[in-house]
Amino acid sequence: MNDRTRFNLSENDLPRFWYNINADNPLPPTPVLHPQTMEPVTPDFLNVLFPMELILQEISTERYIQIPEEVREVYKLYRPTPLIRARRLEKLLDTPAHIYYKHEGVSPTGSHKPNTAIAQAFYNKISGTKALTTETGAGQWGSSLAFAGKLFDLDIEVYMVKVSYNQKPYRRIMMEMYGAQVFASPTNRTHYGRQLLAQHPDSPGSLGIAISEAVEVAATSGGAKKYSLGSVLNHVLLHQSVIGEEALKQMDLAGEYPDVVLGCVGGGSNFSGIAFPFLRENLRSGRKTRLVAVEPQATPSMTKGVYTFDYGDTARMAPIVKMHTLGHNFVPPPIHAGGLRYHGMAPTLCALYDAGLIQAVAVPQLATFEAAMQFANSEGIIPAPESAHAIRAAIDEALDAKLKGEKRIILFNLSGHGNFDMGAYQDYLSGKLQDYEYPAAAVAEAMKDLPQVPQAA
Repeated sequence: MNDRTRFNLSENDLPRFWYNINADNPLPPTPVLHPQTMEPVTPDFLNVLFPMELILQEISTERYIQIPEEVREVYKLYRPTPLIRARRLEKLLDTPAHIYYKHEGVSPTGSHKPNTAIAQAFYNKISGTKALTTETGAGQWGSSLAFAGKLFDLDIEVYMVKVSYNQKPYRRIMMEMYGAQVFASPTNRTHYGRQLLAQHPDSPGSLGIAISEAVEVAATSGGAKKYSLGSVLNHVLLHQSVIGEEALKQMDLAGEYPDVVLGCVGGGSNFSGIAFPFLRENLRSGRKTRLVAVEPQATPSMTKGVYTFDYGDTARMAPIVKMHTLGHNFVPPPIHAGGLRYHGMAPTLCALYDAGLIQAVAVPQLATFEAAMQFANSEGIIPAPESAHAIRAAIDEALDAKLKGEKRIILFNLSGHGNFDMGAYQDYLSGKLQDYEYPAAAVAEAMKDLPQVPQAA
């Protein structure tokens, strides 16, 4: 056991239930508001975008929700994913810390995103949906939904943030191989896209803009299309809990328990997926694991944003939620971690952060890529730029343990590989990559347009 590196589970260990943090969350839920009336949304409003089964999961307080066998059968293509002890990274850092990572990059599309894409495609299929619209940043989510759509015979329409569309052409090709249509957002295909391009023809796009376009297409389709989201909402975080449930069993195999669990955050899905089952153990069993969300310094919604009600998208068509936000009009700098360029964060995650039940740190782009290089050159896996944020924080934890002479058990979620991100690494190796400071002026401007929510909310 002392020299073991990989901790694998069998197919029989594949979770049969998703874990719902809402069952154990000590905080009251915050309301979700209609973007026009600012009254609490109704199922009828949400049903324009989502099938009823996902709406019920969104508001459920059941602790465990059974995973349909049709979904589990697809999960078996890649789950359970391995837990790996990063022994070579530990040696490189000369640290007494033990570093473990959950390798979600072994999925067919190379990230954690199929965990919810498969589930969402299944529930849409059985509800009679024929087509789905969505947005994607770096392309991990878009390619995962395209894959799931092909499995369940759904047409997929993807609005990909323009800066990532240009940075990551092979992600676009991957989506097209699975049969999806992919458009660089903002586009001239939607009313909002045309309006924005008229004002800002060189807009690099943002996840908020791409969400607006995807929502508009679904909402104006007369029921022909539904909308699918890869992060932020409760049902998405729920589906990702398979990561942490497996990790609990695997840490038991390793004979250790993490002192700290880390994951990158853009909308919150992969961090919540690994962290929420450990948070359950903190809340129900008295464990003391620190849970640390890691975000980019250029888009620090948790560490710098305001905790208030804001729109989930730029065009103000999506529901209003209470979250840490930089303002729905904020367009982040064009960092290479496209999946983290979002102005807000999952409301459930934000409430937990506000209450001090989880922590958050922000890291700069150059230091993140330095950590990615250390990981690639010791462990052999080239990480996605998003996942490299978690690696940066894990290395910082390990170096802090070294400084203090502590044996610290560190677990992070390697949410995806970076095999489609060679352009980012080329920029780093050639010295073209730069840091972006916290864009305080742009955030201050975006904050001027927050919704005026009634005091009762």
